[in-house]
Amino acid sequence: MKIRTREEIEKWEDSNLASYAMHSKDSKGRKFQEPEHQYRTIYQRDRDRIVHCEAFRKLEYKTQVFMIFEGDYYRTRLTHTLEVAQIARTIGRNLGLNEDLIEAIALAHDLGHAPFGHAGEEALQEIMKDSGGFNHNLHGYRIVTDLEKRYLNYNGLNLTYEVKEGIVKHKTGFDVPSRVPEFRSNEQPTLEAQIVDIADEIAYYNHDLDDGLTSDLINLRDLEKVPLWDNAYKKIKKDYTKDDKDMLKYHLIRELINQQVDDLLRESLKEIEKTGINSSEDVRKLDHRIISFSIALQRERDLVRDFLMKNLYQNVRVVRMTSKAKRFIHELFKIYSENPRQLPEVVFTRMHKKSDDEKKQIICDYIASMTDRAVLDEYKKLFEPYEKV
Repeated sequence: MKIRTREEIEKWEDSNLASYAMHSKDSKGRKFQEPEHQYRTIYQRDRDRIVHCEAFRKLEYKTQVFMIFEGDYYRTRLTHTLEVAQIARTIGRNLGLNEDLIEAIALAHDLGHAPFGHAGEEALQEIMKDSGGFNHNLHGYRIVTDLEKRYLNYNGLNLTYEVKEGIVKHKTGFDVPSRVPEFRSNEQPTLEAQIVDIADEIAYYNHDLDDGLTSDLINLRDLEKVPLWDNAYKKIKKDYTKDDKDMLKYHLIRELINQQVDDLLRESLKEIEKTGINSSEDVRKLDHRIISFSIALQRERDLVRDFLMKNLYQNVRVVRMTSKAKRFIHELFKIYSENPRQLPEVVFTRMHKKSDDEKKQIICDYIASMTDRAVLDEYKKLFEPYEKV
């Protein structure tokens, strides 16, 4: 047996991936030219660069819904990211798409999130509203093109066009695509990127249900009013004999994900056949995204979203956590702005000969890079009189 070369893997892709998949050899490439790797494709290298970057490691201590001090069970940005990658690869494999590109985009899609989830993003948006704002897609793009320092000759990770595009054009019910001159806003992203967006929604709706049930902020009886959940419950309950609430919950979440993935695959295949696409370039020229649920299932998913919004995201405990988190970030930003000497030396030195807006951006970038735990520790050091600094 011998090691497969990159060229052999690319030939395998030509023989085994769908014609409308994004084949590695057809990538638009990197901003800075590099020699190709001996036995890894261009997207495999992107995936590896993302996994090894600082921003990815920090996802372990960034909030999904519940802050890290609420308990060890709840999802973090890192566990959510891994779940998205798993769901997206399953979908991509069954549609004949490029799993390496899917995985790279999935692992990178939340790199730009601030601490404390959407609460942190809202706080930074409020602070930066007159200085360019804050959008986690755009911040993620800036992380992989500038803020990560891992190479001698350029900033960023020098990722491929397609992975960066997947970050910038990430679109869900909570995420709005950013405008970056490098990418044409009238072009659709690859099917691989579209799959990650849908997998993101599947992951956070279903796993927020899991976390909500575990926290007792929502209960099984309330969910009986949600058709998608109730149908899965009735199906599972027929063959379920154990009196184990947690086990029942796991089976239900699994069934919900299976139902949605099955519907998505069937509907997306219909759209692929209907549009007659034969290449990744054909995908870009379409006037709409074609990775989608059926209308009937999307209506049921909308009811799940509405239920979570009312019963979980707007629950008093979550609202209090959100409000508290925003105060932490506002207060840190204020004290850093009033006396930048309190910033780490490596951050403070970047402010030399910078404009006021540029200084605000440097502070914003620093806070956005922090984990929940780092913000809490810093807040104690700066505001609690008996805490060592």
